[in-house]
Amino acid sequence: MTTRRTAIAGMVTALLLGLTTASAAGTAASDTTNAAVPAPTPGESYKRTELYFGGSRPDGSVITPAEFELFLDKEVTPAFPDGLTWLEAHGQWMGGKEDSYVLIILYPFSDKQANRELEEIRTDYKAQFDQESVLRADSVQRVSF
Repeated sequence: MTTRRTAIAGMVTALLLGLTTASAAGTAASDTTNAAVPAPTPGESYKRTELYFGGSRPDGSVITPAEFELFLDKEVTPAFPDGLTWLEAHGQWMGGKEDSYVLIILYPFSDKQANRELEEIRTDYKAQFDQESVLRADSVQRVSF
């Protein structure tokens, strides 16, 4: 019992000394507190749109990477000539697994035509490849080139 009291008393003393030392050092630490605040992220806010394209037709035939690239060249690149990223992916849709493609486009808020262009891309892909849907996900990102 005495050992426990001694240990508790020692911890209380250490805590009190730590708090006293911390409060005494508080004024010195406050001078460096601003230095510890991280700098803002570089760049500016852009819109980010991801489009998810199915990689198979309803009859089960595959939409090849070459076919997808041709679609990009004809339909997407003219609308977004500044650049884009596309990835081959794997996903699930309506209970079935299939290969797919993900298109990522970053564009400034000032691009007033982007929404119309993106919707045309979705419509054209559905018609050309007999797709039921093209998923669209929008977000805002900090971008620095």
